[in-house]
Amino acid sequence: MKIARVETFLIPPRWLFVRIETDDGLVGWGEPVVEGRAATVRAAVDELTPELIGRDPSRIEDIWQTLTRSTFYRGGPVLSSAVAGVDQALWDIAGKRLGVPVHDLLGGAVRDRARVYAWIAGDRPGDIAEEAAVRLDEGFTCVKMNGSAELRTIDTPAALARVVDGATAVRGAIGDEADFAIDFHGRFSPAMARRALPQLEPLLPLFVEEPTVPELALEHLPRITASTSIPIATGERAYSRWDFRPLMDTGIAVAQPDVSHAGGISEMRRIAALAETHGVSLAPHCPLGPIALAACLQVDFATPNFLIQEQSRGIHYNKGWDLLNYVVDTSVFDISDGHMARPTAPGLGIEVDEQAVREAAERGHDWHAPVWHHADGSLSEW
Repeated sequence: MKIARVETFLIPPRWLFVRIETDDGLVGWGEPVVEGRAATVRAAVDELTPELIGRDPSRIEDIWQTLTRSTFYRGGPVLSSAVAGVDQALWDIAGKRLGVPVHDLLGGAVRDRARVYAWIAGDRPGDIAEEAAVRLDEGFTCVKMNGSAELRTIDTPAALARVVDGATAVRGAIGDEADFAIDFHGRFSPAMARRALPQLEPLLPLFVEEPTVPELALEHLPRITASTSIPIATGERAYSRWDFRPLMDTGIAVAQPDVSHAGGISEMRRIAALAETHGVSLAPHCPLGPIALAACLQVDFATPNFLIQEQSRGIHYNKGWDLLNYVVDTSVFDISDGHMARPTAPGLGIEVDEQAVREAAERGHDWHAPVWHHADGSLSEW
């Protein structure tokens, strides 16, 4: 069995899929994408394709090593994401060839269901309490909100009060039997993070995510984590186990690798094991499509230190589209009591609707992240 064909599909709302076919007709799917740079990652996959054609797809680790180490310049979000999508597709093929779900190939399931959370808003005016209540009605037991809109490096008491008021409203809407997490999205300076976290402690968020930008994390996260009892999460902008290794010494409680950014299933599995050795939980980042979510779930079910899984159903980026649009049997992503059941179908556990993908690719997309500015015209973190 050899890899015979590699195709990519740029599809709405902001995703990129890769389809790898073998010479005996097996097909694996992956999701290589950097949100806002999908076309760039697509070019990277095209550059990797000559290394794939004719290779034995069962040699997943050998291919991973070749794609990541055979060039002088390595790593970074674009290359790591291109490799991630290819890696997902190869694991999909491996599971289908053997007739088992990928988590069986990772050592077998350690749980029967995986807890997931839903996104609500929080960075712009709106009734986030009502949104949170709706998510609970949909079957979720945990939601995640953005902590704020634009923030100056040291902002006003009123700006801080809006952060606390929003979180307070969500806690009031969901009660104490459910959870909520807060994504600072790197918008808080280290000083503002240390000021905000003590005021959020009485609300007992499940975690606070990215309290500052990754460039400042290694220097400032130790002081931030030491300043609060709230579990701190980070990692969506870390792309390898080498990126995660120093983060483990900062006091974080939750690691958030993205299976479509950090080298795929192969590397996320290693990051999860690294986190386990440091007493850190795994909560994979995944505001993406169905293939990325399916790949995350395969790791989740084989990972002892798994905490909770992000998913994009109903997320504000998906206007007019949703992750359910591209799978034949949507029940694999059904929510019951805040959890998704263990997938049992071979490979990644989903059947991609290839016709829907090809039709959507005719439309494509050109999604880019918003660019925010402060009132004085200077650039703000989005």
